[in-house]
Amino acid sequence: MHSIILASASPSRKKLLEAAGIHPTIVVSGVDEDAEIYSSMSPSEMVIALAIVKAHTVRETLKEPALVIACDSTFEFEGRSLGKPLTPELAIERAQMLSGKSGILHTGHCIIDTAKDREISNLASTTVNFSIMNEIEIADYVASGEPLGVAGGFTLDGLSSAFISSINGDYTNVIGLSIPLLRAMTSKLGYSWPDLKSQK
Repeated sequence: MHSIILASASPSRKKLLEAAGIHPTIVVSGVDEDAEIYSSMSPSEMVIALAIVKAHTVRETLKEPALVIACDSTFEFEGRSLGKPLTPELAIERAQMLSGKSGILHTGHCIIDTAKDREISNLASTTVNFSIMNEIEIADYVASGEPLGVAGGFTLDGLSSAFISSINGDYTNVIGLSIPLLRAMTSKLGYSWPDLKSQK
């Protein structure tokens, strides 16, 4: 088994893989996620396109055979994509909008096996249901800084877990990378799950 590369700076994705027994090397793609070309795509199309571009960008930098894993996530609410809020003002607006409502967290996945010159991509989608949040709770949450850099302005494995009443689908997908989907995709590429877990 060749080395496993995670084409992401996300600590949550790295943590998910390590918790599943996979120890990747991190190579950040540096792809501009806000490029104009992606704005006309639907949320689900956009995350798959970005995952593919990230995987290929990292592949071009590699000199040794590897399994490259790339992902991109967004939160779809009422048909539009809610990326990272980045500012406290937008994070507050998002939280007020999502309070008591539901949306869909989409994560695009792309895996390139450079040794076999094979590529596979897929989408995982999970419905996230929010409790009603009051203004004090929203202000406190946004003041923590947590929502500014995560898709949709919330995360299942952090402070906002208190405001997520339930989900329908894979919880690891909401955190940033669907472990069950990763297993299915690598199986299609001809690897058993223990092949990946043995990497360090």
